[in-house]
Formats: sequence, C-alpha cells, structure tokens
Amino acid sequence: MVRQREFDTDKALDAAMQIFWDKGFEAASLSDLTSAMGIQRPSLYAAFGDKKELFEAALRKYTTLHAAQVRSMLQHNPSVREAFRTLFEHIGAEGDVTQPRHGCFCINTMVELAPHDPKFAVLTREHQMYLAAIFQETIERGQETGELSNDLDARDLSKSLVVSMIGLTVMMKSDPDRLFVQQSIKVTLSLFEV
Repeated sequence: MVRQREFDTDKALDAAMQIFWDKGFEAASLSDLTSAMGIQRPSLYAAFGDKKELFEAALRKYTTLHAAQVRSMLQHNPSVREAFRTLFEHIGAEGDVTQPRHGCFCINTMVELAPHDPKFAVLTREHQMYLAAIFQETIERGQETGELSNDLDARDLSKSLVVSMIGLTVMMKSDPDRLFVQQSIKVTLSLFEV
C-alpha cells in the first residue's frame, strides 16, 4: 500500500521557492529547505526528487505566476501605452511585479545557473520568450485599436521591452538613483512613439 503524503506539496513548493529566491540555488542548504517546507529529507526526495529538481519545480511555478501577473497588469488598462507605463513604473518603484526584495527569481537564475547549466539556460530563455509573446500580443492590441502605429514592429519592440524590463529589474536590486531610473523608463516608453 502506498503511503499518502502528510503535507501540502503546493505549500511546501512555495516555501522552497522563497528559500531559493532569497538565497539562490548554491547557498540554499537542504536543511534550509526542509525547515522552511516543514518536511524531512526523505519526504523532499520522494515528492520532488533532488535539490536541482526541486529548484526546477520552484522556478517553473514562479515563471507561471510571474507571466500571469505581467499579463494581468497589461490587460488591466485599456490603453496599451498606459499599461506598459504602469508596468515599468511599478518595477522602477518596487523592483519587480512580484517580490521587490528578491528581484526576479528567473533573472536571479539567469545570472547564477544559466551560464553553466544548459537546462536552466533553456528554462530562463523560455520565460523571456513567453514575456516577449505577452508584450507582442499587447502591442498588437494597441495597433488593432489604432492607439499604436502599424509602423511599429511589434515583435522586435516586444523583445526590446523584455531586455529593458530585465535590466531595470536587476538595477532596482541596487537601489539606484531615482531620477536615473525615471529617465530610463521615459526613454523606453518613447519606443512607442512612431
């Protein structure tokens, strides 16, 4: 007879995600993880596999949530320009649309693991491409309504906006000069003016 899990795997994964997000992959110990998750090592291995598999599950959960939050922010405002302004100003004010004190978990992974781990290079690139698709869809909505010029290349602009978003998110971790940030956001948003 298979023994039933005595813990909520979603809550345990959320707890692991917070530890990884705060400390990174290398610095998060198994003791940190099991303590935060409220489980023993055998339960961690049985439910999630090894530390790397747990990290991957946490990253996948984060990217799903992050993309949904970005999409929601962009769809909330009928004006595409204002939607992007709100998104970028939010990042510029708080650091990231999810957890400002940590920056972006995916970007942290991009910096820590992607340069030497092909699996995480692919996973972080997939998230970038998914964000670009959300941005492109939003820009095309603005073109369909006539708010944005059809001369804009929605695909190229969306990629540039992802790069700007990533750069801004990383920069916000260092508490940069506010005027510097505001001017950078203004220039980024000027890309819509064609």
